[in-house]
Amino acid sequence: MSKAILSLIKPLHHHQPKTKTPTNFVITPRIKRLADEVCEILRAQEKKWEETLQNRFFQEEIAPSEVAHLVFDKIRDCELGLRFFGFLSESSSSLDGFAYSSFLKLLARSKVFAEVENVLTECLQGEEKLPTREALDVVIHNYAESGLVSKALELFSFVLKNYNALPRLTACNSLLNGLVMDGNMEAAWRVYDEMAKRDGGSEGMCLDNYSVCIMVKGLCKEGNVEKGRRLIEKRWGRNCIPNIVFYNTLIDGYCKKGDVERAYGLLEELKAKGFLPTQETYGAIINGFCKRGDFEKVDRILKEMESGGMEVNIRVYNNVLDAKYKRGFVGEALETTRKMIEVGCKLDIVTYNTLISNACRDGNVQEAENILKKVTNCGLVPNKLSFTPLIHAYCKKGDFDKASTLLVYMTECGQKPDLKTYGGLVHGFVVAGEVDAALTIRNKMVERGISPDACIYNVLMNGLCKKDRFDEAKNLLLEMLDRNVSPDNYVYATLVDGYIRSGDFDDAKKLFDDIVKRGVDPGLVGYNAMIKGYCRFGFMKDAIFCLKRMARRNISPDQFTYSTIIDGYIKQNDLHGALSVFCRLIKRSYAPNVVTYTSLVSGFCRCGNIARAEIFLKGMQLNGVLPNVVTYTVLIGSSCKEGKLVKASSFFEEMLMSKCNPNDVTFHYLVNGLLNNSPCPISSTQSESDREIPMLLDIFGKMVTDGSNPVSSAYNSIIACLCLNGMLETALQLTDKMSKKGFPPDSVTLAALLHGVCSVGKFKEWRNIIITPKLIQPKADVALKYLSIFGQYSTRQASSEASLILHTLLKERKSNE
Repeated sequence: MSKAILSLIKPLHHHQPKTKTPTNFVITPRIKRLADEVCEILRAQEKKWEETLQNRFFQEEIAPSEVAHLVFDKIRDCELGLRFFGFLSESSSSLDGFAYSSFLKLLARSKVFAEVENVLTECLQGEEKLPTREALDVVIHNYAESGLVSKALELFSFVLKNYNALPRLTACNSLLNGLVMDGNMEAAWRVYDEMAKRDGGSEGMCLDNYSVCIMVKGLCKEGNVEKGRRLIEKRWGRNCIPNIVFYNTLIDGYCKKGDVERAYGLLEELKAKGFLPTQETYGAIINGFCKRGDFEKVDRILKEMESGGMEVNIRVYNNVLDAKYKRGFVGEALETTRKMIEVGCKLDIVTYNTLISNACRDGNVQEAENILKKVTNCGLVPNKLSFTPLIHAYCKKGDFDKASTLLVYMTECGQKPDLKTYGGLVHGFVVAGEVDAALTIRNKMVERGISPDACIYNVLMNGLCKKDRFDEAKNLLLEMLDRNVSPDNYVYATLVDGYIRSGDFDDAKKLFDDIVKRGVDPGLVGYNAMIKGYCRFGFMKDAIFCLKRMARRNISPDQFTYSTIIDGYIKQNDLHGALSVFCRLIKRSYAPNVVTYTSLVSGFCRCGNIARAEIFLKGMQLNGVLPNVVTYTVLIGSSCKEGKLVKASSFFEEMLMSKCNPNDVTFHYLVNGLLNNSPCPISSTQSESDREIPMLLDIFGKMVTDGSNPVSSAYNSIIACLCLNGMLETALQLTDKMSKKGFPPDSVTLAALLHGVCSVGKFKEWRNIIITPKLIQPKADVALKYLSIFGQYSTRQASSEASLILHTLLKERKSNE
């Protein structure tokens, strides 16, 4: 029923609802018998049933409309009801509100909503045809239960306005639940407030525990758990939670919000009040602790359940198992599986799918396939989620024959590949860089009558664009249109990005403008792609205009949008523009990400304002954003170019202490910085700060003073810093690069690597890590001296172990001489 129809109906002056009875006739035994006969004739479904009915009504001298409501009440078959209604319409019988009411109830209970709409349109035109409130209650209830919540809400408002009464409680609760499930809390509150206002009045009970619980669930779903608790206390009193259902709702709400402590507090409270926790209670608490990764608490609660005689169900175990795998606790996850088997909890397909998925994620494809065999051996039927991870895994390995074979096996197991299955296979091939194989899968889909959707086309186009096969990507768009597959905003965003990648900005802009003119909403991804193009080609005014266009269309920019524009301004050397966008980002309560901060740090460094760049560095750290390798490298490079080696070295040390791995660009800046200020980098930079000399400069200064080659000294200083901060792997890689550049490792390198080995606890494995023949034969005095120097920055244990290894090497060398 549309709002347009409802608006045509005149209100009945808010009269009080009355119990209506047929006024033109009395329901006599004779009429009841005739109604029964009519039902039998309809059920018999004879060829001339209409003629038979006409004769019976003529013989009894009773109008069909007089028995209509009784017939509709007695018939349970909606098809027969529609047939009889058609008969009544053809015989020009005028039905009253009772007949329409009975027919509406039959249609609504049978979920024939198209016919419900037609009947409502017909019977709501006048008071004599107006259905009873009871009939509309049934329609509202079935609308809401079937997901037609907006129609249920319209009818609820109609009943309220024209009957001056609420629909019955069951109908109101169904509507309330539907609104909450749809996330329409504003409308839910309107319904609930009306129910609460009329509760206990002339209409009797208009609100019950279930009504309140529905609203509390809705509030918890929104994260307003405290408001949900206040709603309970408003009805039952302060600190009063009436039953376990409400406790479970609040506990689940707190856990989903991440406040597991409050949830656990409620668990203790309900036990103290004498309530017995249920599976739902413990399940919610366990899920909360699983999300936090607190598996000690999880195990404690599982033991509490077992000691209380409560069987832990498979659903709880599956949640624990999945959480442990996602947190990387593989050993603990396997222990949970063993425990499930020990206590007799039969593994279901969800359990096996979790095991398969995680085996594939860890690269143990053979193990995953063995688990799949167990599924069939134990009588379970594998489903699509059993096969898809394996198909993906084989694609990633490049074993496309195996992936295809698995697809055939899937079909043999009775699981027909659907759009999702093929989509997984296409995605796997594209990720592996095998776009042609993905296109072949697309062809097989079409051959088997399964048309690719916009998502699959987008994956294929994306793969083609990354392979610089943009013309083929454009052809796929034409194919989509030929197959009547509407491109979504992701498809258009991929094409716009493809044009930009290929340097064809004009065509990217033309495509974007064209889709907007045709009324297609590019969405956030589309606007982000176009903004990226504007920024890449230096059209910053257009990028800002695009941002304003998004606002007019109520599309909120995200972190990527702002980061892209800020980075664009920085690359155009427009720091003022970047800062204005940054201020807008902050005002909108967005949390800047590492890309945003790094762009601004780079902007200040480009202007030679390293002090302001450092302020932003500290700001991002205070806001919980960790600088990445690009952030630190920008700061180090700028400091080196300015000749501020103390500052550059300090940034480098902070980088290593943060366990942020440097890259080749970082090393390039440091080596050049040290060499350009050689041979006395310390004396030339002491004026920068009166603080203690950084480790890098201290080591480099000592080596240069000792007459070492400046290039070797620079590399060895960096290697030593890496080793003393536990980055042995990176130090070994840099040692190889140094050697390839013609500067072989020496005694200082050896001393640094020995400290590195011992710093990461690999004292016993040093021979497998440091292959001494590659090193110049160590000079005892030099090696011992720098071992001692490095010891000033290392732990006593690491220094002691490194000294022991060095003395062992020197003894071996002496004995070999």
